Amino acid sequence: MFGKAGLGGLMQQAQKMQENIKKAQAELAQTEVVGEAGNGLVKITGTCNHAVRAVHISPDLIAEAADDAEMLEDLVLAALTELHDKAEATTAERMSQFTRGLPPGMGDFFK
Repeated sequence: MFGKAGLGGLMQQAQKMQENIKKAQAELAQTEVVGEAGNGLVKITGTCNHAVRAVHISPDLIAEAADDAEMLEDLVLAALTELHDKAEATTAERMSQFTRGLPPGMGDFFK
């Protein structure tokens, strides 16, 4: 099916793709996204590999939530959920460049 040169070229392409994927994964590990809730009263910053780097809760919200801890918990959870969703979307968008044109299911090979 493949000649020696064809198979060697294919292997080189696969190796280069794998190197590019590792580079993209390293870049994504440093790419920050922000999840917000309560019109920005809660902001959580993290990376696309799900490392949380910062949590900011507005002092106004802290004062208001003194009697309603459940509200504060819900807003933190909502911000974390948004952070997760943004990180996943950013990662999927970045990694899709490596799987365009591949047959269905082949993209999983490069994860």
